[in-house]
Amino acid sequence: MPGYLTTHVLDTARGQPAQGMEIALYRLDGEARTELARMRTNADGRTDSPILPEGDFAQGNYELVFHAGDWMDATGVAAESPRFLDVIPIRFGMSQDDHYHVPLLISPFGFSTYRGS
Repeated sequence: MPGYLTTHVLDTARGQPAQGMEIALYRLDGEARTELARMRTNADGRTDSPILPEGDFAQGNYELVFHAGDWMDATGVAAESPRFLDVIPIRFGMSQDDHYHVPLLISPFGFSTYRGS
């Protein structure tokens, strides 16, 4: 099975998907970062297509960057200066040709992630 990468963002403070959050995907090679994709989440908190589709998949090290501060500003979450959470990078490795799912659970003062299915 060819590998691919998906993501999903859930707003745990409101108990709903995080619609409209910008996400960027980078391939890491040592200290070098190459941007591979940039998307926004849909009404379900997912991207409309895999953020790294089967045809572009390669094993290696990656970074998903979630633009949480801009999303909180756009959705009316009370602003602090500076925000506690703004840009959230998650670095991870993909070592198998498989489906990798890296969700983000977020609130204004905390987040978590895991390898989903």
